Amino acid sequence: MSSTAEPVPVPAPGQERLWSVDEHLADILAAVRPLDPIELQLPDAQGCVLVEDVTVPVALPPFDNSSMDGYAVRTADVMGATDEFPAVLTVVGDVAAGSGSPPEVGPGQAARIMTGAPLPPGAEAVVPVEWTDGGTGGGAATTMRPAREGPGDGGEVRVFRSVEARGHVRARGSDVRAGDLALAAGTILGPPQIGLLAAIGRGRVRVRPRPRVVVLSTGSELVQPGERLGEGQIYDSNSFALTAAARDAGAIAYRVGAVTDDADTLRATIEDQLIRADMVVTTGGVSVGAYDVVKEALSSVGDEDEPGSGIDFRKLAMQPGKPQGFGSIGPEHTPLLALPGNPVSSYVSFEVFVRPAIRALMGLREVHRPTVRATLVADKALSSPAGRRQFLRGTYDAETGGIAPVGGASSHLVAALAHADALIVIPEDTTSVEPGTELDVVLIG
Repeated sequence: MSSTAEPVPVPAPGQERLWSVDEHLADILAAVRPLDPIELQLPDAQGCVLVEDVTVPVALPPFDNSSMDGYAVRTADVMGATDEFPAVLTVVGDVAAGSGSPPEVGPGQAARIMTGAPLPPGAEAVVPVEWTDGGTGGGAATTMRPAREGPGDGGEVRVFRSVEARGHVRARGSDVRAGDLALAAGTILGPPQIGLLAAIGRGRVRVRPRPRVVVLSTGSELVQPGERLGEGQIYDSNSFALTAAARDAGAIAYRVGAVTDDADTLRATIEDQLIRADMVVTTGGVSVGAYDVVKEALSSVGDEDEPGSGIDFRKLAMQPGKPQGFGSIGPEHTPLLALPGNPVSSYVSFEVFVRPAIRALMGLREVHRPTVRATLVADKALSSPAGRRQFLRGTYDAETGGIAPVGGASSHLVAALAHADALIVIPEDTTSVEPGTELDVVLIG
């Protein structure tokens, strides 16, 4: 690597300050507060974050039960059993899952038992049905015979193999015991966690809800996919990509169709969306062009009637994603992040700034994507602008620890972004990176 610049250039007198990536992110995270906890029923709690430890009220499983379809037996009665000399036992009844008052198994007896059924008194183990004749008097069975009429009217069963004590028995509390910690505060509730809560009898949990994020793009040139393109028009991809990214981050995301380059229309659209937003994300219109409508519409939203609100537009020492905006809007001081409009700039800005903010709203302790050190695999050195933190798209090979660039540095190359699973981070003080150099890599795949 060669170092030729300070991390963040100091502006000359009268020149606009250039903020660092870390400064901007720190301001965002300092302003974003976790959402207030609520109590939800299990089906509604998926994707939410627990705010309290959950302990196990009863052991799981709550009783000794069979892990197989077969016969509950005493081990002494089947000791030494073989195909040639099977143990012949009297079947005293059936034990099904959920059944009450199972029959007692005495010497020389067995009870037919189904998977999940409680081990009957007197029994010490379960012989799988495949180790028996299934009560047919023939060879090894493959299925259980239908239950007979009347208790004790079970006939006989021949057992061809011995079994150790507790064989094929799931012990009470072998999964979790009463008083154990089931889930710790801060856990995101996915399907397995929801299943565990249900298994221990919890129908409701206290969580932080999933943040509601409204995503809208700006630009009179934008057309919705499926419509016909006119002269000078392009399809609106940013709002779709960022809405999907917000959902991937854990949010409930709402996509608003592209807003034309009119400040009053944009301001009214955002105000209408505040009723369902814990955060607003815009893309486009934050630079210095004549039609940068977001900057025009939101630069003056903070006023005396809403103390503490307002959007601050900045230039950052990063590439892509130099123009950024952040602040709050509306009576509830809803966070708003204004991202650039170029597709790669928009997505990189989301990963660096918006995703951590969403995770902070959820109340998670760790809000960042995992970062690893990887070795650059490239045909030639990568260049980077002095004083800027550059984020390049790449593909990461976990087996070799290598990272290969995908596409160029231009912020409109959305096709390359679709094939990337990582962001290569080139520091501000680095202008050239040779192949074989170790770099920080943010895993986004």
